[in-house]
Amino acid sequence: MTEEAPTRVEHDAIGEFAVPASAYYGVDTARAAGNFPISGLRLPRPFVRALGNIKRAAALANRDLGLLSHEHAGAIVTAAREVMAGDWDAEFVVDVFQTGSGTSTNMNANEVIANRANEILGGGPKGVSTPIHPNDHVNKGQSSNDVIPTALHLAAMVETQRRLLPALYKLEASLQAKATQFDAVVKTGRTHLMDATPIRLGQEFRGYAGQAERARRRVTVAGEALREVALGGTAVGTGVNTHREFAARAIAYLNEGERLQLRETNNHFQAQATMDAVVEASGELRTVAVSLLKIANDIRLMGSGPRAGLYEVALPALQPGSSIMPGKVNPVIPEAVVQVAAQVVGNDATIAMAGQWGFFELNTMWPVAAHNLLQSIALLTSAAGVFAEKCIDGLEATENGPRMVEEGLSIGTPLAGVIGYDAAAELANEAFRTGRTIRDLATERAVAPPADLARLLDARRMTGE
Repeated sequence: MTEEAPTRVEHDAIGEFAVPASAYYGVDTARAAGNFPISGLRLPRPFVRALGNIKRAAALANRDLGLLSHEHAGAIVTAAREVMAGDWDAEFVVDVFQTGSGTSTNMNANEVIANRANEILGGGPKGVSTPIHPNDHVNKGQSSNDVIPTALHLAAMVETQRRLLPALYKLEASLQAKATQFDAVVKTGRTHLMDATPIRLGQEFRGYAGQAERARRRVTVAGEALREVALGGTAVGTGVNTHREFAARAIAYLNEGERLQLRETNNHFQAQATMDAVVEASGELRTVAVSLLKIANDIRLMGSGPRAGLYEVALPALQPGSSIMPGKVNPVIPEAVVQVAAQVVGNDATIAMAGQWGFFELNTMWPVAAHNLLQSIALLTSAAGVFAEKCIDGLEATENGPRMVEEGLSIGTPLAGVIGYDAAAELANEAFRTGRTIRDLATERAVAPPADLARLLDARRMTGE
């Protein structure tokens, strides 16, 4: 029989509650941990880091305003920096699926920082809340209702700027390099999955690079929406119980550390009653995911075969593809990217639903929105990097694409301008029935002088500059 871990008893407005004796969190967090044994999921490291950063900035702002002593503010700042660094991640024990304002997670941060600050100051044992109190000092000038939205905006901005955008730059560069490498490779274009006029493989990859470049723009647009933060609105947007200069000073400290150009909203009521900016940002990420899905699927199809498929490009062979078929190699990286895209689209659906859950002065689905938005950013970051490094960079063109151009039927499209659409269509139909090429039939029927026919059926010329 295992011995139960020692506890301490703390008090709150509801009454007494047992808290693990060694825990830096307190009664609020312990109650929440017991109330929400739902998923085992925790808000991710970037969110906890952002919370610590907000508490650091708040302490500095309150110190400057004369609302906290230098000694108390210094201890809070030191403890908050440790939270930012991840030193106390194990103390953040509240499930993602909790109170919709995220109050439990905000109090989790307040209690951990207060107990650690008291330890730094040589104060009493954990849980006594002296000289630093989690509400009166760490949470001074704040409410969960403005802190949690601000933390999500801050965390998402940091992750997109420092991780997602560089990953998309790398993917764009890889795709552009292949566009250059494959520029001379002429192949059959396809529309509706059917043969179309010729295109250069490099042109296709130029299109993919363009998608990646526009994905970067979309992430930048998402960041612009997230720069506006709710801090300063406290409970319902009126700023009750906070100094009128608090938000501006705290945000200045955040900007000083992160260089993100966050700004206090000019309408606190919308910033807390809605999560429109998060919905917008998630929508941009969904578009990025759909772009990656399109590129991954095209490359997967172009690499299909090698005998019974298109096999216009050879993908890097990374691992055996079958437990029963020897020698089979599958397009594992594109398949992983497609699954990431599906997850991001699903995350966006949840965030869209969360965005509708704003009743009167507060949206009450912030924790799940935070989990999903930050997961989407993390997944897209990793997928873009892996896609570039383990798939795109190693692609090689095969001879199949150029070989199939001459056998294609749409190569006869320019003949329509000489012999008319109906005659050109009849020529294409006969070529298909007989297995002959358009060039053979057009030459046999002398539909144009040899020099003109050679120019008209020049596949490279059909692809433009």
